[in-house]
Amino acid sequence: MPRDTLTKEQIVRTAIELLDAEGLDGLNMRSLGKRLGTVATAVYWHVKNKDDLILLAGDHVWHEVELPDLDALDWRTAATAMATGLHAMLSRHPWLVQAFGSHLFYGPGKARHDDHSLAVYEAAGFVGTQADRAAATVFTFVLGGVLGASAAVSLTRRLSQDGGDAEALIQDTMVKASEIAIQFPRLRTRLETPKAVDYTAAPDQTFEFGLQALLDGLEDRLTGLRAPAGPDAPRPPVTTPGGYEDPSS
Repeated sequence: MPRDTLTKEQIVRTAIELLDAEGLDGLNMRSLGKRLGTVATAVYWHVKNKDDLILLAGDHVWHEVELPDLDALDWRTAATAMATGLHAMLSRHPWLVQAFGSHLFYGPGKARHDDHSLAVYEAAGFVGTQADRAAATVFTFVLGGVLGASAAVSLTRRLSQDGGDAEALIQDTMVKASEIAIQFPRLRTRLETPKAVDYTAAPDQTFEFGLQALLDGLEDRLTGLRAPAGPDAPRPPVTTPGGYEDPSS
């Protein structure tokens, strides 16, 4: 592709494809130029360096998270949709999770997501820093939910690059881990179930269960924030010395 027809958008999209396929270590200007059908030096007319390209690619993928219509959905449905969309995006691009440890990401894509996330929790009834904390708590939960998968992708790639059979090495390690785990009663019970593969595997629907449990907790907190204070606040029941509720209270 000639330099004068090459665009930054094409470079960023192709960089994302390369990152998805090869990870952070696989991204270099020579490989990118080859995918684009141009020389590596042509890329530098549009981006400063590899770090700059990672920042551009990292911000671009945030646009993949759809923003729910807050006029059409209740806050919990909207929060679930955003968290699920974020989880799916990070799962598609495991290199982004790894890059959080080495790059400071910013840009219109991430800002768009963060602003709408705050709007969701403000619609729920959280105010000011309460909305910030609610949004940050859910984001942290989602990020934790994809760390395992991201690490597995990175590990498999590294083992393969070292010339080994990644699948066989991982399976051998799981056998050794299970031999140790079976010495402990609760892990042994889990390993003896018909569908058990290894004790490190999370049960199905773990992310969905955890997200709804987290939103339950936020909803309970909202109920507490809305409870009346002062003389109109409900009083706790008075109990007798024997521990029974006093009906006259």
